[in-house]
Amino acid sequence: MKCSFWGQTDPGLLRTTNQDAFVLGDEHTYPFFVVADGMGGHAGGEEASQLASITMKKVLTSAWDSNESSQEMLYKAVLAANKAILGDQLSHPERADMGTTLVSTIYRNGQWWFAHVGDSRLYRIRDSEVEQITEDHTWVARAVKIGDLTQEQARSHPWRHVLMQCLGREECQKIDIHPMDVHQGDWLLLCSDGLTEELTDLAISDCLKAASGLEDAVDRLVEGAKAKGGRDNITVVLVSVDELSQEEINTVPEPKPLSMEDVLAGESDARDNNGDKSSGDSSDTFSPYGEGVELVE
Repeated sequence: MKCSFWGQTDPGLLRTTNQDAFVLGDEHTYPFFVVADGMGGHAGGEEASQLASITMKKVLTSAWDSNESSQEMLYKAVLAANKAILGDQLSHPERADMGTTLVSTIYRNGQWWFAHVGDSRLYRIRDSEVEQITEDHTWVARAVKIGDLTQEQARSHPWRHVLMQCLGREECQKIDIHPMDVHQGDWLLLCSDGLTEELTDLAISDCLKAASGLEDAVDRLVEGAKAKGGRDNITVVLVSVDELSQEEINTVPEPKPLSMEDVLAGESDARDNNGDKSSGDSSDTFSPYGEGVELVE
C-alpha cells in the first residue's frame, strides 16, 4: 500500500489557544493517523488532546508487530489514552474536568480500521462523493437517528455541542471500532468539529474538487472554515490511498478479533496475575453497554 498524507491544525479566529492535536504515522512502518479535540479549559483541553495523541502513538507503535488483532490493539490504545487522562486529572485537580474527543484510522494486515469517541469525524471521499464514516456521540446525532431532528435542524441546534461520550471519564462506555472499506484512489479525512461546524459536506467536497493536491486541499479546508467564521480550533488530516497491490486487494480479512468483553477480561486477568488491584486503575470501568454521560464541549 502506498499513501500520501498531510495534516494541519489552526486555532481559528476566535480562540486564543489551540486545544486540538494530531498524529501522522509513517507510511511504510506505522500507517496510522489520529485527531483529538480537547475540552475543559485552555490548559485542560490542550493537555487532554496531547495526552490522548501521544498515548495512542506509543501503544500502537509498541503493539504494531504483535499477534494482537487490529481491533484489540485499537481498543487497548484508546483505553490507555483514557487512563492517561484520568491519571493526570488525579495529579492536577485544576484539570479535573478535562477531556477529549478522538478519531483514529490505521492500515494493518491489509485492512483499514477506525476508532472513534466523541464528535471528531472520519470521512471517506470516493469519486468526489463525501461520506461520513463515524457517527457523532452527541445529543443531536442521537436525535437525528431516531427522527426527532433533521440534519438541517441539528446543524444549528443549541445542544449540538452536548457530547454523550468523550475520553477523560470513567463512565466512558462507547468506543466505536470497526473495519472500513477503502479502495485505491479514496481519500480519508479526519477532522475536529471546528471544520464541520463551519463547512457542510457539500462545501468540503467543493474544497477538495478545487484543490491542486493534498497540501492545497488541507489548506483550502482550513481556510474555508475560517472564512465561514472559524469559531473553534480547526484540525484536518487528509490521507490519499495512492496504490494497493494485487495481493492487498485480494487480502483475506483478519480473523475475527476479540470482543470488547474479551479485551477487558484479558486486562483484568493480567492485573490479577500481577497482584495489582489498585483502585486507581480505571481500565476495568469500561463497558460496551449502558448509557453515556452528557458532557458539554
